[in-house]
Amino acid sequence: MSASGTAAAGQIEHMLRQVTPGRYDAYEALLAALAEPAGGRVWMLLWNGRPGTPDAQYGNLEVDGHGYAPAVTSAQELSASSWSRAHEVVSGLDIARALYPDRWGIWLNPHAPGGGVGIPWTDLRRIATGLDRMPAGPLRLSEPAIDIPQFYALLARNAHQTPAVRSLRRAWVQPALGAPYLAIGLDLYDTSRPSVDAVRAMMQQSIAAVPDGLPVSTVALSDEYDPVGMWLLAHARPFYDREAHAAPGAGGYGYPPAAGR
Repeated sequence: MSASGTAAAGQIEHMLRQVTPGRYDAYEALLAALAEPAGGRVWMLLWNGRPGTPDAQYGNLEVDGHGYAPAVTSAQELSASSWSRAHEVVSGLDIARALYPDRWGIWLNPHAPGGGVGIPWTDLRRIATGLDRMPAGPLRLSEPAIDIPQFYALLARNAHQTPAVRSLRRAWVQPALGAPYLAIGLDLYDTSRPSVDAVRAMMQQSIAAVPDGLPVSTVALSDEYDPVGMWLLAHARPFYDREAHAAPGAGGYGYPPAAGR
């Protein structure tokens, strides 16, 4: 391994030692070390096969109902683990891209005192797509308590004039690190470039009604890997629903009548 790769591995191990319950800043630093393009390598433990062979298969373990592939953070940790089967050295970015679509995380140094540290697939997705593009978990999600009817009314009117929009939902998101914000879930009929551009213009026209200092973000409900979007689909009723609005007896903007979806 190159000197830069050795240094990156050392950084991962250094940050791993800093992670303790509640130390979300240290955990974020660990994710950043794994995402480092010049290094961030891990030693993935193979249960079957050898690197590059058709029968190669990572090990697996389950924690609280979630799947993880075990890995170690250096050749020294590999030796300490007494792993006798094959292994594969890969970058944090590559393993994140490979595992998160199947909702698998990685578990670093499970042999270590204390059991090591698990990184769930949601955080592998953040590594794969950019840590600054998604909020730091674990997330606390709830219905918004802020009373901003003018914004919701304007957004609903503009959505009704934007044919690409099927419905809108909302959530209050409190990341582990960073300021809380209002998330608007966008349920679209299609995600073609013209539709996305029209929805972006809709949001820009509506954002003027948001009180100063209130962060607002959007999330595509078609993204089956976004934790905010998944929560919205499972727990939040639409505050604008084009099809309910068009149905006989539908009562204006806001929540659809009880008989609606």
